[in-house]
Amino acid sequence: MPREARVDRRRYLQAIGGTVATLSVAGCQSGSGDSQTLTAGTAPGFPPFEMKQDGELVGFDVELLEAVIEATEYELGGWEELEFKSLIPALNNGNVDVVAAGMTINDDRKEAIDFSDPYYSSNQAVVVRENGSFSPSSLNDLSGATVGAQKGTTGESVITDQLIEAGTIEESQYNAYGNYVLAVEDLLNENVDVIIIDVPVANSFVADRSIESAFVHETGEQFGFGIQSGNDELTGALNSGLTTVEDDGTYRDLTEKWFGQK
Repeated sequence: MPREARVDRRRYLQAIGGTVATLSVAGCQSGSGDSQTLTAGTAPGFPPFEMKQDGELVGFDVELLEAVIEATEYELGGWEELEFKSLIPALNNGNVDVVAAGMTINDDRKEAIDFSDPYYSSNQAVVVRENGSFSPSSLNDLSGATVGAQKGTTGESVITDQLIEAGTIEESQYNAYGNYVLAVEDLLNENVDVIIIDVPVANSFVADRSIESAFVHETGEQFGFGIQSGNDELTGALNSGLTTVEDDGTYRDLTEKWFGQK
């Protein structure tokens, strides 16, 4: 199906409630053939991967997953919008079938869920106020600073594992947020000194807010679609779909659209 048709179909689904509420019970059989209808979960507020624009759910993850599912025998019935920390529980209790939310593949998460093949690589940016007096160049420079991140993200792991446990900052110096929009607002309001966030997301915020990336902390993380443990059939289908969209140029087009990469 052409991408324009996929976008029109998504807008139709959203118009009848597909963005906020599922259109079918997760994993149930659809009415056409043997295809299965999937409910996808995401956490808006993580541009350019997933965000709301004029009330519409948009972003790289949104379009990529839609294209991947379109290349399989499955169908996408709708999206559930949750806080990031609620995505894995929603997957495990069957409220969603697949998660597309810039989710890093790591050992802890792999104990709870399965992942597709990686579809994006990233590092962490340490972001400060533009033209401010605080200009760190390494994690050690964050000693005494108030630091923020979104709950359940790699940014939070960097803070807890490499700053708090190392004694660089106290636990009381960490502010956790439901999404990065709130974290950036607190940074601009001088309630925190820095936030730690994925590089492409940081670039998206930097483009239209008075903040800047002080330095990049190399993590070499990889994003994957989250799938309920043991659902090998869906995992295989999504991996096959990823290969298809990479081979037919759709992946290249989406990275150029959302990240300016060719």
